[in-house]
Formats: sequence, structure tokens, C-alpha cells
Amino acid sequence: MSTIQGSLSKEQLEQYNTEGYIVLPNLLNEEDMRHPKEAMMAKVSQIADELYRDGLIADKLEHLPFPNRLAELFKHLTEAEFLKYGRSWRDRIPGYFTLMSNPKILDAVESLIGGEIFANPVYNVRPKVPNVAAGAVPWHQDKSYWPDANSNPVITVWIPLVDATELNGCLHIKPRTHRKKLLEWHQETHTGTGYTALRDDQLGKTKTVVLPVEAGSAILFNDRCLHMSTPNRSQEVRWSVDLRYQPTDQDPMPQHGAGFLARSYIHPGRVAALEDWMAERPEREQ
Repeated sequence: MSTIQGSLSKEQLEQYNTEGYIVLPNLLNEEDMRHPKEAMMAKVSQIADELYRDGLIADKLEHLPFPNRLAELFKHLTEAEFLKYGRSWRDRIPGYFTLMSNPKILDAVESLIGGEIFANPVYNVRPKVPNVAAGAVPWHQDKSYWPDANSNPVITVWIPLVDATELNGCLHIKPRTHRKKLLEWHQETHTGTGYTALRDDQLGKTKTVVLPVEAGSAILFNDRCLHMSTPNRSQEVRWSVDLRYQPTDQDPMPQHGAGFLARSYIHPGRVAALEDWMAERPEREQ
């Protein structure tokens, strides 16, 4: 593995190592977010076309802005009609690759795991729509979704594309829980989506930290850190992504899809390009 460099300061690394998470305010600017937002809007347009075709809506609401359109499309529809499209999205749209390959993100991750970085296949685009139960994510550890994988650490980079507030369901985290083993988990039943969840008596006495952050900020934590998010009680969509990265010598988890080599100083010629990712190749085609 290469020497760890990256963009985080000594103080930031100490915060991460001690508390299990770090907040990087305004890591991304509007230009950084433009391509993933365009990808999200393309998906929303596809959904609007289908709802219109099926007679579920009379107006595609093409005039509405990014934070509002999806919420308004489903305002008078059922949770089941929304969940037809999934509680999170993992489409291969070029804007998402642009985001996952952003050097600002990779520089921060490099500080934690070194410069041989693999983008885990479990990335999620999360449109947290008002009044849909699946928007509230129970207390869990990310590792519960890949309990048999040898990957440790897997770094989650959680980024909101709009301001994440207590009203629209920002992230909540339990500091210093990143050194816990994988706790016994169960499938929750409230949302109908099968989230993994922990019991209240497993949460310990650690005080919960609420993390409202501005659009383009990033929250980094590993796959054992306890976290959750609350329902969206606003009138707009709380758009966010959770991206995951790991060292290249860890399990690539092909059962979850095709990840990709995002950075390498040892084998720079193998770093995946957009066409590789679109074709579900983990490395650049030689």
C-alpha cells in the first residue's frame, strides 16, 4: 500500500480516529455537484414519464426546481408507488461516476486508507421524500449489509446535495462506536424495505450527535460506526449520496455489483475510466 498522504490535517485525522467520524464542511462546490444533480434530475424525468404514462399524474411538473419536483410528483401518491423505484438508487449514470472519482473526495479518503483506493459497489443515491416511511433509516452499522466480507475499513462518504437539516432528516451518529464489533442486527419492518436495524439496548449510553450540514459538505465514517437518519418533515426532497471506499487489498464484494479502481499510485494505468464503469469493469480495459 502506498504512503498515506491526502488532504486531511493532523487535527482532522485525530478527530476521525478518536470520534469515528469527521465533517468536512463545503468539500464540494456547485460545479462539483452539477453532474450528479443532472443525473438525479434525469432519473426524476424518467420517473415522471412513467407516472404520466400510467395515468398516475396529469402533469410532469417539469418547471419545478431540483429540491421540489420529486416530492411534488409523489405528493398525492402512495408509499408503495414511490417504493416501486426503490428506497435508494444505484443507476449507472455518468454523473455519479464523476462524483465518485472527484479528487477532493479521493484526497480525503487517501488520508484514511492510503492511495490504493477501490470504490465499493455499494453506493446509494437517496431521495428522501416527505411523508414516506422509508426515508427514516434506523440505527445500524453499514457492515451489517456485508457481514461476511473481509473489508475493514470501508469508509462511507455521506454528501447531501441540498442542505441537510433536522427538519428534512439529517444524519445522526454515535461517536466512538467505530471500534465496536459487528452487532447482532435484525430486519426492521416499519418501512417495508428491510433496512437492517439495532435494538435500543444495543446503542449504549454514548450521546447522539446530530449533524446538520450544508450542501456539498461530507461526513466520513467507517462501516462499524452507529448511525441513523430521521424522517423528512419538510416539503422538499433531502437529496444525498453515500459513497464507499476501501483499500484495494480488501474484498471487492462482487456479490453487490461492480466497484472500480478509483486511484492507484502503484498501477495508475489500471484506474477505471467512465467507459469501464459504465461497462461494469473494475479496471481500465487494457
